[in-house]
Amino acid sequence: MDLHMLRQFLVVARLEHLSRAAEELRVAQPSLSRTIARLEGELGAPLFDRAGRLRLNDTGKLFRGHVERALGELDAGRRAVAEAAGEGFGTVRLASETFLTFTAPLAAYKRAHPDVEVELHQMPAADMSRALLAQDVDLCAASQPIHADGLESVRLLDEEVWLATPLDHPLAGRASVTVDELAGQPFIAAHKGHWQRRLLDRLFAARDLTPKIVCEGDEVGSIAELIIAGFGVGLVPGLARRSASMAPVAWIAVDSPDCRRTLSLYWGAGSRLSAAARLMRTTIAGWDWIAGEPREG
Repeated sequence: MDLHMLRQFLVVARLEHLSRAAEELRVAQPSLSRTIARLEGELGAPLFDRAGRLRLNDTGKLFRGHVERALGELDAGRRAVAEAAGEGFGTVRLASETFLTFTAPLAAYKRAHPDVEVELHQMPAADMSRALLAQDVDLCAASQPIHADGLESVRLLDEEVWLATPLDHPLAGRASVTVDELAGQPFIAAHKGHWQRRLLDRLFAARDLTPKIVCEGDEVGSIAELIIAGFGVGLVPGLARRSASMAPVAWIAVDSPDCRRTLSLYWGAGSRLSAAARLMRTTIAGWDWIAGEPREG
């Protein structure tokens, strides 16, 4: 087996669809099918279940983990050699659910290190552990826990999450509101898997309730705009409340100790971070999120 074959296997394993994988790889589907069959022949075991839709089986999942780590180490080795040879200060790859939170520290980092090549990857938290362990990215920022062995993390921010409503909403004059009182309210929500949506679902499930969602989407930054337009209410983190660009909405505390978010930065425990990645980790971990500037000292 060769690296080309292994990289093709990872695409098929990710998509679990031969024709889409062939399109992404820009190869003919019959050729890709032969590549996968040849790999399975060399391994002496099938990697996919082919009854109906193509599915990665348990053996394939086991092999995928080893391939991701192996290719990740090779890529890390290439970057380390380039850095040691003086071919640039290095590259840093950061993944996050959203980059709205990181605009200021990323701008400060780029001003301080203009020669660093920065790659930003928007990614759901569910995919972050695999990306880190495979060394597809160096750092991941998530507002929900990433449960996986082999990762290290630092807490960046723990803050209250508020209910935001239009200024003329019946709840707008309230200092706080219970989850029970929010039953039946139209919510503007992020898609399933995003931390805001998971928090909303968790708060309601604890009361044996289901939120009424009238808008669900990927554009988290548009939630406030839809709220001010009168389409519904939504959960918005306290950091956004302090933003000068935040639309004028009413802010109401949710009477639940669980209505909070914890923002953390993750990296692989055994990975050799480039100098550029170490500097970004220091910049983000040392950021004062309230003042919007680096912490003193």
